[in-house]
Amino acid sequence: MKRMKMAGMLVMVAAAALQFGGCGVGSHQARNVDLKESPLVNPDILMKGAGDQVLYRYVKPNLDLKQYTKVMIEPVLVMKDGELDKDELQNFQNLANNAYVYLTRELEKDYRVVQAPEPGTMRVQMAIIDADNAKPVRNTLSTLMPIGIGISLVRYSATGKQSGVGEITVEMKITDASTGELLGAALDRRVGGKEISKLWSKWHNADDALQYWAKRLSFALCDMRGGSNCVNP
Repeated sequence: MKRMKMAGMLVMVAAAALQFGGCGVGSHQARNVDLKESPLVNPDILMKGAGDQVLYRYVKPNLDLKQYTKVMIEPVLVMKDGELDKDELQNFQNLANNAYVYLTRELEKDYRVVQAPEPGTMRVQMAIIDADNAKPVRNTLSTLMPIGIGISLVRYSATGKQSGVGEITVEMKITDASTGELLGAALDRRVGGKEISKLWSKWHNADDALQYWAKRLSFALCDMRGGSNCVNP
């Protein structure tokens, strides 16, 4: 009888893990995003994505990405409405730092990361958007400085203000680093999953989404230039 009870408990644990565990990325795409939350580009140029694309996107007509072999990654912005306490401020700063690291790790696989415009260089900008129209004050943060590839990931402090499931909106903008010409843009929102090990953690949900977007950008650039080893996250 004890063995049967133990087996039953193991089945329940396994079922819970399958239900909540996801597949390594603790977020999934939201159904919509407010086009007004587009700080990097004019929202009028954004078109609704299809299939597994981001919610809204822009790609320069007849874009030829093969001419670009280098990338500049700008400090990541965080645009957050409302007052922030010390821990929240640090957590959003950590989001910006980690986002920069994720972008660098993914893009350096296919491009040489540079710190100044050179021929054949794309400039990548990211803005993390946390929209709350009920709050009148908007804080803008960014990575502390244009940081190098060797920067380490940082952890999030406990604020005691966990939310049910985290959500995060991001906009990316890609331009020609020399001319400033807009090559592409994307606006997307993801909501948190419910991993057992990170249950109800808005910071880990957001961090997982940032990892996904970095991998997705790498895949999209690979796909558009006709690469043969593109990995869709």
